[in-house]
Amino acid sequence: MTVRSESELIEEIERLQAELARREQESADKERQLERYAADLRETFKQERARAQELRESYVATVRALSNAVEARDAYTQKHAERVAAYGLEIARALEVNLAEMPEIEFGFLLHDIGKVAISDRILFKPRELSPLEREQMMEHPVKGAEIIRDIGFLGAAALVVRSHHERWDGTGYPDGLAGEDIPIAARVFAVADVLDALTTDRPYRPASALTLARAMITDESGSHFDPDVVRAFNLIPDETFEQIRAGIE
Repeated sequence: MTVRSESELIEEIERLQAELARREQESADKERQLERYAADLRETFKQERARAQELRESYVATVRALSNAVEARDAYTQKHAERVAAYGLEIARALEVNLAEMPEIEFGFLLHDIGKVAISDRILFKPRELSPLEREQMMEHPVKGAEIIRDIGFLGAAALVVRSHHERWDGTGYPDGLAGEDIPIAARVFAVADVLDALTTDRPYRPASALTLARAMITDESGSHFDPDVVRAFNLIPDETFEQIRAGIE
């Protein structure tokens, strides 16, 4: 066994200490590098989130402009799309589905009648009852609307609402005669919100109904016009909530 001299031991200790110091420095350098990476990632995430928010706001502004352009043609329906969108999102939350978190669904609510831009003013504003042919042409607006937004990527599922918002739970709606759960859930939610706003808004041919009466009329149509689950969710929402929504939009 070789016995090291004192100087050799001291030299070995100094070598080990130097190696330890080197590795500690490397570790500290790596830690600082990781901290810089983490800071860069946090900053990138913040920037991406800000850009995403700006993009969403741009999308919303574009959709609202389109919606306003549609409603500008008819003084009696102004703010209808905004109210229906707000009612629909409230019903979706009560139904406990994730629709309220999907911007495309709100876009679909806002743009549900965009297909009416393809309908003749002669038919759209006819003061008398439509002829069978005119009614048939009017009923084309969901399909025309879905075609208008079909290739707009960010609208996505909105086209489902636009195409199916006149379908009925019992299958007697249009354009596809869908029934029950074959109707997209967003369109089923929209149907209740749409009729709620129609009933509680003044029209040239009738005054607005009270909210309590509108609620009763919608409930009577559960299982025929409307999805019973959606109607149950709708009836969980207090009148005050709908009144506040309406007051905030008018």
